[in-house]
Amino acid sequence: MTEQIYNLAFVFPGQGSQSVGMMSALADSYSEVRQTFEQASDVLARDLWKMVTQGPLEELNQTQNTQPAMLAAGYAVWRVWCRNSAIRPAWVAGHSLGEYTALVCANALSFEDGIRLVAERGRLMQAAVPVGQGAMAAVLGLEDHIVVRVCQDAADGEIVAPVNYNAPGQVVIAGAKTAVERAMALAKEAGAKRVVLLPVSVPSHCALMASAADKLNDFLQNTPLKAPEMILIHNVDTRAHGAPEVICNALKEQLFKPVRWSDSIRFMADQGVIRFVECGPGKVLSGLNKRIATNAEHFSIFDPETLKQTMEAFDD
Repeated sequence: MTEQIYNLAFVFPGQGSQSVGMMSALADSYSEVRQTFEQASDVLARDLWKMVTQGPLEELNQTQNTQPAMLAAGYAVWRVWCRNSAIRPAWVAGHSLGEYTALVCANALSFEDGIRLVAERGRLMQAAVPVGQGAMAAVLGLEDHIVVRVCQDAADGEIVAPVNYNAPGQVVIAGAKTAVERAMALAKEAGAKRVVLLPVSVPSHCALMASAADKLNDFLQNTPLKAPEMILIHNVDTRAHGAPEVICNALKEQLFKPVRWSDSIRFMADQGVIRFVECGPGKVLSGLNKRIATNAEHFSIFDPETLKQTMEAFDD
């Protein structure tokens, strides 16, 4: 099977897309799924597949568990795709944690090193802010600049800020739990259609993660990285980087700076990308991407049926 590179993008989800039972249907049909989770389990010295298939959800939702589980899920879908199709994307990107999956799929980072890295990332993030002291919330239906102002008004000496610019009218905020709660109330007063507290155990991408980022950087410096074999767009600056030291810095900054997802998708669309494929559990990114790149086609692969649908669309 001769690989063919097309001007399309594969994108990988991060935390928030996980669920107990995810990947089970795909695993029933493709051995790569179980093999991928077995590799991850060997690295972590714990049964990641059992946690993903049996739960409990509270354990899966702990960031030190969610991160390797989502990396394994996204990479498993990629392996299944590569076994069954010769089509390869010119572009890859990942939302937050998904950026590590993109690095693995672009052969910039080995899967084993990626699992070690995100497990450490999750551990450091959890240690930086004890459970219950931080929070994240999705604000729907407000323009970005209004969410910025709401967070400024709600801070009152604490940290709360926009951290995920996900799509037009959808921004995630994060920070100290009490400050996030104040911002949620102000967002509703400002006319938000919905404000939803997210089921995460740490406030990602805000200044509360600065200490974790410094410690992660030490770990990154000892992790082998090389230039991606595809154009990989980073969250923090919506740019592609080839030098390992620059990639390391982008990953460090990503931990305490906003995820610029809207800008990332818009940039790829401006470069002529008209097909985006989400690899991993659920359809979260596809839902966002449809609102950003409105003239593009969007696909999700997470089970045998969606794999079949995507492959048939690409055969047209």
